[in-house]
Formats: sequence, C-alpha cells, structure tokens
Amino acid sequence: MDDRRIRPRRTAAHESDVLLRQLDGHLAWVQARVPHDLPLAERIAVTLRRLVAETSRSSAADRALVRAAVHFVVVRRHRSHQRFARRPVSADVPVLNEIVTALGRGDLALT
Repeated sequence: MDDRRIRPRRTAAHESDVLLRQLDGHLAWVQARVPHDLPLAERIAVTLRRLVAETSRSSAADRALVRAAVHFVVVRRHRSHQRFARRPVSADVPVLNEIVTALGRGDLALT
C-alpha cells in the first residue's frame, strides 16, 4: 500500500483548534488594521469561541454551522469581490445572530 495516500483523520478537537487559531489571527488583524472595531470583534470572538467549545461533540451539521460562522467572520472580503473591499465588523453581527438562533442558542445573540 502506498503510504502517501493515507491521510490522518481530522478530529473534532483538531478542527476546534484550527477555528480558534483563525479567530486569534482575525483579532490580531482587526487590532492592527481597524482598532476602533476591536471591542465588537472581541465580543463576536467570545461568542464564537463558546460555540466552538459547546459544539465540539455535536452533530456534523451543527459543527458545520459554527465553522461557517467562523469563516464568515475571518474572511473579510465584501460581496463585490473587489481586491481591497472589506466588510465592516458590524456586518458580522446579523449573520452571527442568525447562526446562534439556528443552533438554539439565542442567549448568545449580540445586540
């Protein structure tokens, strides 16, 4: 058997670690580029960290929702796909609120 074809299985713990590192990198980016948005970005990150931790043993569908939320927040490109167009951090709040509601965690919604 060809050993190059064998890939290690990704575990939920590994997936969680990756998502948390992505959030940390995002916060560093916000702090460097748009520091006035940092308090809101930190609140969003706290909610996402909590969701990552609480869904680590949940269904694949729930974990996929959380993964999608993290990726939405971390990838700052605007829908226009212009090279330097960036979404404001405040645009993340309605999407995050929709996801926490879908997960039955309306208590984590941001106002």
